[in-house]
Amino acid sequence: MDMNTIEAVVRTTDPAEWRDGDAWLAGGTVLFSYGSYAFGPQPLKRLLDLGAAGWTPITVTDDGIELAATCTIAGLYSLPGLPDVSDRGWRALDLVRACCDSFVASFKVWNMSTVGGNLCTSLPAGPVISLCAGLDGTATLIAPNGGSRTLPVADFITGDAKNALAPGELLRSVHLPASALSARVAFRRLSLSNLGRSGVLLIGRLDGGTSLVLTVTAATKRPVQLRFDALPDADRLAAGLDDHIPAELYHDDIHGLPAWRRDMTYRLAEEIRGELAAPQGTPGLAVSGDFWPPRTGGMPGPGPTTLSKGA
Repeated sequence: MDMNTIEAVVRTTDPAEWRDGDAWLAGGTVLFSYGSYAFGPQPLKRLLDLGAAGWTPITVTDDGIELAATCTIAGLYSLPGLPDVSDRGWRALDLVRACCDSFVASFKVWNMSTVGGNLCTSLPAGPVISLCAGLDGTATLIAPNGGSRTLPVADFITGDAKNALAPGELLRSVHLPASALSARVAFRRLSLSNLGRSGVLLIGRLDGGTSLVLTVTAATKRPVQLRFDALPDADRLAAGLDDHIPAELYHDDIHGLPAWRRDMTYRLAEEIRGELAAPQGTPGLAVSGDFWPPRTGGMPGPGPTTLSKGA
């Protein structure tokens, strides 16, 4: 909570008010814990508070789902149960709660931490990054000059704690397209410890019942996507991973060595390939990761929550 250099807190959603020494404030769960000197050699002077933005957290249309940057993780967790989506047949909504569970965070964090905050912090293990990249999410960014641009979430994250935001630029929202939401999906996650930070998190998506989109996160410093016109065999899948993920792209920290992350990426990718190749609902499939198949029930409350431990 070392924020003793802050001179003002400005309630605004206008990037034109941004100046050197500012930081956008949403939930603040990361900003307040990192401190004033965590974002560069110069201390932060002002916080531009988005708390009163009034943006609708979740907007559902026939084209898909729009998540405001200020949507909380608790709000995101509620998404699969909303009346607007319950009858749309969007099977990929099964990923939402699996990714929220990957925070392994307290209910206090869930009610403050935001979709935009997780994306902009840009850590390899960011589960909202995994969700939005895995569903071909598109980020909308607003510039200080009033202009805006969009880019895929998979391209928005450029490295460990690095992203494509220009100085003063604001992440406004993320759009998840209906085409991706309608796809059959599979999810795998592993951590070195029970209730630990994700060391490997993979999402597979079967578009049109034939085309595989595999998104690798947590194991790598930035999201990596592989696209196959048809469901590949095991050798072609492994070759695709070889081609798309050089050794230096695997993340290295206390939550997993690069060699382990690489081995588990290949293992979980093959599990996903096998799951999506089999008829939906086939019993007896290997599941090494946490939180899959989807759990039933409501959002975890303030009491203890028992989560499965990865193999």
